[in-house]
Amino acid sequence: MLKHRGFPGRLPGTDFQFVIRRANPKGVTKLISRERFKDRSPADRRADAAFLAALWDHFGEEPFERGNLDAGRLSWLFGREVVPAEQPFDAESYEALLKVDFRKAQAAFPEVFDGDE
Repeated sequence: MLKHRGFPGRLPGTDFQFVIRRANPKGVTKLISRERFKDRSPADRRADAAFLAALWDHFGEEPFERGNLDAGRLSWLFGREVVPAEQPFDAESYEALLKVDFRKAQAAFPEVFDGDE
C-alpha cells in the first residue's frame, strides 16, 4: 500500500481522518458512492471540502493511486468529484487509480477552487 507522504492525516482540530496508517488485514475497504444529503452537518461539509482541497493540492488533475487514502472519506466524493482513472476499475484495491474531476469538483465545492481556472 502506497503511503502518500506529505498528505494531511486529518482535518485539523477534528477526528475526520484523511489517511489510514496500515493496510486492513481483513481486506481492502471497497470504495462506494455515498449519497450526500442536504442536511449533512457543516463539519462534514468542511471535511469534504478540506479533503478535496488536499487531493487537488497534492495531485491536481493527474491520476493518483488510492494507497493509504481513507476509503470512508473518499466514498463521500467517489463517483462525482473523484472518479476512476482506469478501466476496469477495482474498488477494492489499494493500487486503484483515481483522479479529481475538476469541473464537477469546482461546481460542488467552488470555495476550494477560488481563483483556479
